[in-house]
Amino acid sequence: MSNRYELDPLHRNTPDAEFLDDLNRVAKSLEVPTVTISQYNEHGRFHASTIQRRFGSWRLSLERANLDQPVYANYSDEQLFDNLVEVWTHIGRQPRLAEITSRTSSISGDTYRRRFGSWRKALEAFVLWANQTEQMPPLEIEAQTAQRHRTPRRINDRLRFLVMRRDNFKCRITGRSPATDPSVVLEVDHIIPWDKGGETEFDNLQTLAKNVNIGKSNLGMSASDEI
Repeated sequence: MSNRYELDPLHRNTPDAEFLDDLNRVAKSLEVPTVTISQYNEHGRFHASTIQRRFGSWRLSLERANLDQPVYANYSDEQLFDNLVEVWTHIGRQPRLAEITSRTSSISGDTYRRRFGSWRKALEAFVLWANQTEQMPPLEIEAQTAQRHRTPRRINDRLRFLVMRRDNFKCRITGRSPATDPSVVLEVDHIIPWDKGGETEFDNLQTLAKNVNIGKSNLGMSASDEI
């Protein structure tokens, strides 16, 4: 293995046909009528930005390759943010755009960039959303009060993300994290159980590895009881 620094090739002399052939190769391998930028960056020989510079835009690149134009789903901001919660939790830290692939996300990175202008702006909007204090509708508050609870039992995605971020995306019992062990699945659970009067509030929630949380449920005790 060479220990010399080397620059990646610029592909200035690469024929147009080679780029177009590779676009078609990726489409064929994925068995799809078109290719998104994220799909190409994941499976292509070149980088999508190189092809975009050559042909002027991704749309024109697909047109030259006789591929269909991609049809993007009209996701709501809430759906985009809920998906980011899943991705961030899965990775165990702030995700990079290059990590938004079909293996980690159900929504492409291109969708976030089109909606917010850039990946950074998408993350900024997500953090603002996550940090908002969610107000329960008055009728829901009344219903929960009648059941001797101030809060609903369900932990919403925004609160789940905030708890995991506070706990550094690590299980509070084992210290394990998806960032260092991809097999780890994290969940958020009540410290004082709901059926024992515990509320769905930030200070009464904790991050646990799924296997720890299942074991806690089977024993019928809270994590604080275990410790």
